[in-house]
Amino acid sequence: MPRRPSSNISSDRDTVRETRTIEVEKTPLIQQLRAFFSDRRTQVICAVVLLAFSLFALIAWVSYFFTGAQDQSLLNMSHAERVATRAQIANVMGLPGAHIADFMVDGSFGIVSVLILVALSLYTLKLLHAFSFSGWKLLFCSVFWLIWGSVTLGFAQLVTGISTFFRWGGAHGEWLSELMTSYVQPIGSTIILVATLLIFFILADETFFPKMKRFGEWCKGLFRKKEVPEIPNPDVPGTDPTETPTEPILITVDTPEEDEPDTPVGDDVITVEIETPDTHEEPDTPDEPEIPDVPETPEDPDLDINKTDEVEIVKQLEPYDPRKDLEFYKFPTLDLLKVYDNETAPVINQEEQQANANRIVTTLRNYGIEIEQIKATVGPTVTLYEVVPKAGIRIAKIQNLENDIMLSLSAIGIRIIAPMPGKGTVGIEVPNEKPQVVSMHSVIASKRFQEEQKMKLPVAIGRTITNEVFCFDLAKTPHLLVAGATGQGKSVGLNAIITSLLYKKHPAELKFVLVDPKMVEFSIYKPLLKHYMAAMPDQEDRDIIITDCQKVINTLNSLVIEMEDRYSLLAEANCRNLEDYNEKFNSRVLNPEKDVENVVTKKILHHHFMPYLVIVIDEYGDFIMQAGKEVERPIQRLAQKARAVGMHMILATQRPDVKIVTGTIKANIPTRIAFRTQSVVDSRTVLDAKGADQLIGKGDMLYSGGGNLTRIQCAFVDTPEVEAIVNHIQEQQGYSQPYQLPEYVPEGQEETVAPGSVDTKRLDPMFADVARYVVSKQEGSTSRLQRAFEIGYNRAGKLSDQLEATGIVGPNKGPKGRDVLIQDMESLERLLESLNV
Repeated sequence: MPRRPSSNISSDRDTVRETRTIEVEKTPLIQQLRAFFSDRRTQVICAVVLLAFSLFALIAWVSYFFTGAQDQSLLNMSHAERVATRAQIANVMGLPGAHIADFMVDGSFGIVSVLILVALSLYTLKLLHAFSFSGWKLLFCSVFWLIWGSVTLGFAQLVTGISTFFRWGGAHGEWLSELMTSYVQPIGSTIILVATLLIFFILADETFFPKMKRFGEWCKGLFRKKEVPEIPNPDVPGTDPTETPTEPILITVDTPEEDEPDTPVGDDVITVEIETPDTHEEPDTPDEPEIPDVPETPEDPDLDINKTDEVEIVKQLEPYDPRKDLEFYKFPTLDLLKVYDNETAPVINQEEQQANANRIVTTLRNYGIEIEQIKATVGPTVTLYEVVPKAGIRIAKIQNLENDIMLSLSAIGIRIIAPMPGKGTVGIEVPNEKPQVVSMHSVIASKRFQEEQKMKLPVAIGRTITNEVFCFDLAKTPHLLVAGATGQGKSVGLNAIITSLLYKKHPAELKFVLVDPKMVEFSIYKPLLKHYMAAMPDQEDRDIIITDCQKVINTLNSLVIEMEDRYSLLAEANCRNLEDYNEKFNSRVLNPEKDVENVVTKKILHHHFMPYLVIVIDEYGDFIMQAGKEVERPIQRLAQKARAVGMHMILATQRPDVKIVTGTIKANIPTRIAFRTQSVVDSRTVLDAKGADQLIGKGDMLYSGGGNLTRIQCAFVDTPEVEAIVNHIQEQQGYSQPYQLPEYVPEGQEETVAPGSVDTKRLDPMFADVARYVVSKQEGSTSRLQRAFEIGYNRAGKLSDQLEATGIVGPNKGPKGRDVLIQDMESLERLLESLNV
């Protein structure tokens, strides 16, 4: 077992531990088999074979129920007799089909044996990448329904006594049902089958309990008598006109509906009756003062009449929960990430450390530099040797010996830190002979990342030279510049950042805009479009990862509009940043029905919960070279102002020259990550310091933030790991569409529409469905549209304006909503036909 370094080389006891690694060499045969089955051609061939067999067996299975009785006598013959009479087989798939069908139905699991073919077909589609789902879940569900369905059908045939030419549950169902009935009788067997089915639903469906609860509430509602209170109306004949009735006061509050438990809290407009306070005198007292009439509530929702009553009602409501829409969402689990050997501690090679220390000391002495002490701190890929020179030695003299020390150590590249910040030492970073892989699992599973609560957008990027997990808050950076030569780990670093955020932030709290000119780096994240993606209204699902230059320009300008809209809402709410605004909204201090005008565009906005927006642009230098100022201008505006409204950019480039990394970009993006660069000039362009040119590659990087440079080994997340995380998220319930960004019309493409008016020739794709819903329900509230169609408030407001412009609903009346002007579906259909929708 390796030992710790001797007394002249000490290690950091808090962060470095001794480990022993055992390398298991894989045999060539195993490697060949793995390569053969992972080959795409092999997978496609297997999929075609399985699909052909499934189709053959399915046709034979169907034919069996019409021809099985006729073929049964022939199948019971000897082989020689069957060969002589196989032309008489009635099954449409011939003798093999008759054998397969007879075995499936009568000889195994009965009628439900068709589930084997369904499962095989689904698996072939998975091999062909037509669908993405969990193979283990498919296997579990298929096995359960085969066993349970077979036993249930066998039990049903046993109890009813119906005789057919085949066994309903096959040989398996008949045997198990007879065995179970002989022990617990038919009543006990029924209880066991029902209980087993309930257990399956509980394990397979995470929403089973809420569904049962809603079903129970629905059953209760069938027997619950609805009481309708009688409200005196002075206009009804026979009512005493001298009575002074209490008039209801309309108050806009946010509350969930009792009959819609899945509806997100915070969108309904309810009517609350507040009676005029009565006097404490007896009603028969002749000197009783006259009770004054309660004035009607004005239609303006911004007036402060009965403000205290509204505040009291709001205080009784629960805080708004943005996660309510996807309350059963489960974050990715750690078992989706690959675990490496000795991933939490570096491997210490005592002989290597001692030899390197001796070479450093010898080289320095050859140039007349004496040292008092040297100690080593072993990291995953680099060892830091801290040298304490004797008094009177100039530090610059040690810095000038960088190439000489590199030559004596035969190293790829070394980096000298003179002096070490906060220490009286000079640091010499030397690559390890056998670098260690820093897995994404080790940093995500670390206590520091798991227990982090203060960071708004926590990112675990890798491990430092002292083997500590390095985390930073993307919300505090506030933007990030990532640069490095091709093949040095830049794309892996971006995947590590995205993976960290997926493990920490709920889909309601975070949205991504991913730009990828290479079209292959971010395509793996396409299935997240209804969970974590943001898009423009006319953006198709297949283009959720933006690759075209013109679409990049449109999206960036749309993000600028989103930024300005958010600033308008923050200004109206008297908030300085996104966190304060969302806290106010969740506390129900802000009214989502209130109109807020963007002073620049004159657009009407409404308060809503704002998720963080993370814009990741890979190789943005390509877009700068293609479009120049058209791309650079919106990027600069976002870099300058977007931080306070929760919008953060990550710009990546492999060409860090001054034309790409301009002074404005550097001034507004103080946090930067540099992987290995091709020259010291590139290093200075990115970091304003040298050192990136001396990195060893493969994820070795320098993080510049807060005025300090930190060397980090980036965590490695492989493509299968990302696919597993994406599949885990995709299989869960998502939103009906991506997060909607504002519409942006490029200059020169605007149509002549008067300010504030609606162009009825460019109606929303959902206009017809929304119009039918509004007329059928006779409700025109914007919040109702938002909830019913699961769309953002901006799009719901735009649809309401279009409904008003086409004469379907009336103008906005504040808390009273909108009047529906069309009363029947026939009139609506004629109107839709005239609008060509």
